[in-house]
Amino acid sequence: MLEFFKKYKFFGISLLILSVIFISIFYSILKPKKVLPVYQPAQVSTELVDTTIQYQKKYHKIADFSLVNQNGKTITQEDYKDKIYVADFFFTTCQTICPIMTKNMHEVQKAFITDDEVMILSHTVTPEIDTIAQLKRYAKEKNVNASKWNLVTGDKKQIYELARKSYLAVKDDGDGGPFDMIHTENFMLIDKERQIRGFYDGTDMEEVDRLIDDIKILKASYKQ
Repeated sequence: MLEFFKKYKFFGISLLILSVIFISIFYSILKPKKVLPVYQPAQVSTELVDTTIQYQKKYHKIADFSLVNQNGKTITQEDYKDKIYVADFFFTTCQTICPIMTKNMHEVQKAFITDDEVMILSHTVTPEIDTIAQLKRYAKEKNVNASKWNLVTGDKKQIYELARKSYLAVKDDGDGGPFDMIHTENFMLIDKERQIRGFYDGTDMEEVDRLIDDIKILKASYKQ
């Protein structure tokens, strides 16, 4: 009996290895691939959505926009055409959540620094303070790569409308008046069709890691 096992030892090991490989392949074929949802206003907390679109169940997209970045360049939806991007809302003088959000967004920049398909768009919520010069100083301080990441300022009402009606990002119901102030930790993942594909807590690095993974999933979906 011992001689039998010695004789077929190599065959048995080879058979075991092949079995593991076949089982792994079979499992990967059967395992369902993760598909990111497309978020509509009706699926999001009513606190985050403007009352005019709270019950919209389909066709939601990020509206056209025209803002100015840290280098004085006008940035529109055309600069993000056929791009996957992450959007957020911040202000440079914030001493609470914004520094954490910017630090974590830098991890997104680092993860996709050589990937032209992925970009970042950060909107200031205090455009009266965050001038082009101020954004440029902030961008330099935070190592923002201008080819990847735009910090934008502009018309306050437009920015606040984007936050409430496009990105479904903030609880405050201000319309961009002189005393309005919105503040949100949300990062939003936007696909090439300008649809929202995910919400993430930008102050939580585990959530940011999930965002990075979801970007990879979204990228892969365009290759299928």
